[in-house]
Amino acid sequence: MVPEACVANIISFTSPADIFSSSAVSSVFRLAGDSDFVWEKFLPSEYRSLISRSTDRHQSFSSKKEIYKCLCSSLLIDNARKLFKINKLSGKISYILSARDISIPSSDQASYWSWSKVSNSRFSESAELITTDRLEISGKIQTGVLSPNTRYGAYLIIKVTKRAYGLDLVPAETWVNTRNGHIVRNTAYLCCLDEKKQQMKRLLYGNREERMAMTVEVVGGGDGKRREPKSRDDGWMEIELGEFETREGEDHEVNMSLSEVKGYQLKGGIVIDGIEVRPISLS
Repeated sequence: MVPEACVANIISFTSPADIFSSSAVSSVFRLAGDSDFVWEKFLPSEYRSLISRSTDRHQSFSSKKEIYKCLCSSLLIDNARKLFKINKLSGKISYILSARDISIPSSDQASYWSWSKVSNSRFSESAELITTDRLEISGKIQTGVLSPNTRYGAYLIIKVTKRAYGLDLVPAETWVNTRNGHIVRNTAYLCCLDEKKQQMKRLLYGNREERMAMTVEVVGGGDGKRREPKSRDDGWMEIELGEFETREGEDHEVNMSLSEVKGYQLKGGIVIDGIEVRPISLS
């Protein structure tokens, strides 16, 4: 029989998914798969710092595997302004930056934005737009805190209220500014298409919307496709801001943005929960 230490050394070169499945093979694999030696390999190098920055920093753990499972269920850190999570099967890192941790101009003015606890939110506050004709939202993250050699996507997490207005006239411009100044640009509407509303607008405004949308598409370098928010499993919706890649040993700042400032159209009724940065393959 192969010694437990040898099995532990071998499976430490596999993946968390392989270890979870191999535990059913035999008691040797199960014991090897529970060892701190194995799970130390899959924990983020800064896991101690993450736990110390969490809202439940005084919790205790009996093993590295238990710490790993805790990080899989997500961890609120930095005064509950960020959410850290690793994927259980791959060990890849994700972050959600709360609405309080990103930049929203005029969000401190009650006539423009309202802050409150929203159902299904991970955070104590989300921001609801009351009214504005210039919507700008941006966030940033260092690639060094993410998993290396991984392609990431950035997503604005939103809800559209029943009293929303002015969100579907002009597409917003989205972009991700990566290392060396490389910018990935696109466009996206702030809400999904309502065909009945569209027909009414055509009767009232003619082709005004098409003319304005075409102008933004040209500026944003869009491909003509109508991009809209997509539903999430947590009851929210998301707008893709763009993609970027991380590299081993590199640490660069990535800026992620959405803006709709060309339509000069009053808009309101969109709730911002934050920006999620996650590996593309885990979406």
